Amino acid sequence: MDIPTFQDVLAAHDRIAPYIHRTPVLTSSCLNDLTGAELFFKCENFQKAGAFKARGASNAVFGLSDDQAAKGVATHSSGNHGLSLSYAAGRRGIPCTVVMPRTAPQAKKDAVKGYGGRIVECEPSTSSREAVFAGVLAETGAEFVHPYNDPRVIAGQATCSRELNGQVEGLDAVIAPIGGGGMISGTCLTLATVAPRVKIYAAEPKQADDAARSFRAGHIIADDAPETVADGLKVPLKELTWHFVKNHVTDILTAGEDEIVAAMKLTWTRMKIVMEPSSAVPLATILRNPDTFRGKRVGVIITGGNVDLDKLPWMKG
Repeated sequence: MDIPTFQDVLAAHDRIAPYIHRTPVLTSSCLNDLTGAELFFKCENFQKAGAFKARGASNAVFGLSDDQAAKGVATHSSGNHGLSLSYAAGRRGIPCTVVMPRTAPQAKKDAVKGYGGRIVECEPSTSSREAVFAGVLAETGAEFVHPYNDPRVIAGQATCSRELNGQVEGLDAVIAPIGGGGMISGTCLTLATVAPRVKIYAAEPKQADDAARSFRAGHIIADDAPETVADGLKVPLKELTWHFVKNHVTDILTAGEDEIVAAMKLTWTRMKIVMEPSSAVPLATILRNPDTFRGKRVGVIITGGNVDLDKLPWMKG
């Protein structure tokens, strides 16, 4: 598989510019005081389709030739990539099919349908997802756009950290959630080129810590069906994202379920922004590891804001 280059990132940024937002960077004196660090939140929850994945999906869709695009696109996704691919396909006027776990948040299913995508449900495991998807691909002949193990997607995601680097001077570190590793890979791709002194941290739920265990072991360890409130971070690394993780990531930090929910609620309360549980994992790990970040200027990527408002994790019953 081809490894994307920074030239691919520059081309992606030009290609997707009409279809994405240049998202803002927000700060909070309260959260700075709590952590002892200067935190700069890159708010991809304000992105088109409500998540950073609109970047990679748009780069893949608008990079297709007319012949490739004619049969549409397809993917498997727990939510944000699927709805983002549906968004991008809708902008180009081509069909999109998304294989989703039956347990995926209803808000994300509704968004896929709202953007014109077709959903085929599977069981909430990697093995079921891939088996059902193979049938969809055989049926449609569509172009497969992998949620993260795709150079076009990684180049698109890398445009986020390219923006962040231009918006905030003198960053010491950047931290982002890690599931399959698309955002972290894009962050590595950009910063290794334009700001190589910046340390890159990945944040992961303890209950879905296969990336952290892979990082320690030196090879990919894949869990089939982990359970965590951070529904966007249940998928394993693949060979392309592993390349970036093993070569450029400083460390992978983890947080427990209660810590993730507390960080999510804290951000909602103090910053007045909607973010999903997966996006709260970086702040949760910063709060858990204060010595690592104290006194540093830290970019924190808030990856998405697609939540079911009727089923927030701190609600009872």
